[in-house]
Amino acid sequence: MDLCGKREDMALQGGDSCLTPRASRGGCEMESRWAEGLLEGGGRKRRAPEESEDDVQEMDEVDCGGKRSKPPSPQPHTPDIREAHAPGRRRTAAAGGGGDLIGEIGWDLSINCLLRLSRSEYGSVASLNRDFRSLVRFGEIYRLRRQNNISEHWVYFSCNVLEWDAYDPYRERWMTVPKMPPDECFMCSDKESLAVGTELLVFGMAHIVFRYSILTNSWTRGEVMNSPRCLFGSASVGEKAYVAGGTDSLGRILSSAELYNSETHTWTPLPSMNRARKNCSGVFMDGKFYVIGGVTNNNMILTCGEEYDVQSKSWRVIENMSGGLNGVSGAPPLISVVKNELYAADYSEKDVKKYDKHNNKWITLGKLPERSVSMNGWGLAFRACGERLIVIGGPRTSVGGMIELNSWVPDDKPPVWNLIARRQSGNFVYNCAVMGC
Repeated sequence: MDLCGKREDMALQGGDSCLTPRASRGGCEMESRWAEGLLEGGGRKRRAPEESEDDVQEMDEVDCGGKRSKPPSPQPHTPDIREAHAPGRRRTAAAGGGGDLIGEIGWDLSINCLLRLSRSEYGSVASLNRDFRSLVRFGEIYRLRRQNNISEHWVYFSCNVLEWDAYDPYRERWMTVPKMPPDECFMCSDKESLAVGTELLVFGMAHIVFRYSILTNSWTRGEVMNSPRCLFGSASVGEKAYVAGGTDSLGRILSSAELYNSETHTWTPLPSMNRARKNCSGVFMDGKFYVIGGVTNNNMILTCGEEYDVQSKSWRVIENMSGGLNGVSGAPPLISVVKNELYAADYSEKDVKKYDKHNNKWITLGKLPERSVSMNGWGLAFRACGERLIVIGGPRTSVGGMIELNSWVPDDKPPVWNLIARRQSGNFVYNCAVMGC
């Protein structure tokens, strides 16, 4: 369940960690008032001993007045999340602040209420007591959200080397991500990015991966693939990410594929595709991983796609799946999936298309936003963001330009794009990823 527009239509039932359609408003209103009171009454006043506000900020947030809060510092030991469910830990919560609120309705219902909050509030939640801080700090709150099919999608993108920004479309605000550590690998080489779980991964050609975690609001060195690559196709689902194809540091085009688990920070080899390809794109749809388009040796364009069945662990070629969506000198196919339907941005004609699964063909729905400017597709981002499509790009001039975010909820009618945000930028969009958690 995407929180945008959906939270008001669901209610929590009893103490179970599951969501059910709302039967009556009384219980849900009580939970909502409790959650709001938890933050307003204790959010920024009660704090566990030896915990400062620096410890709980998820990100360097910029409010409407331009003020920025401090990024967090590395944390000392915090209680294991399993201890939080023990009776002794509940008593400790009272000493840490907020325990009286937990005592009124119980731990399980408290957690259910917290799951319904926007994740932008979790910095305040973590400041209430050590148990809540443990839930947020170790990512347990996000695992519970996944189990209950609750998510918010934030857009992360880079318009400058080593610099990333984030945009929260639910609260319509920009956030500054800490700057990436300097490395010459990212100064002049192609780099790739993907968001998985609570992490943003950025890949360089020379066996370098940097990992940004929203749990710590910091960058660290990430685990390298078994076969490092760039220009690959990728897709994420929950805490897992799939990558396939691409090219290695010697320029060889790859058919290999790998699976990344953000919980264990491990890469696992998968069976190789039938065709080696680079400059391709990936999506996850109907429980399967698709790699679409790209080029193979001698710059031969591939119009076929490949489908990876995660159950049978096998690949299937789908002929002519990307016909007309890519060229040799252009960007990889700009594709995204919303509600298990595949959409594409045809950057040459500025069209939005939908894939007809049954007839294996693309149907033109309408146009991209008028000011979505690109150079053969480069500099334009086309992403799924919950139940809507997002186009990120904008007009360029000799003295700079504008980054604009336009959104549309697909409905099989001609797209009507809504401008949801814009800001000045000296460059176009280098990399973009959407994190849903």
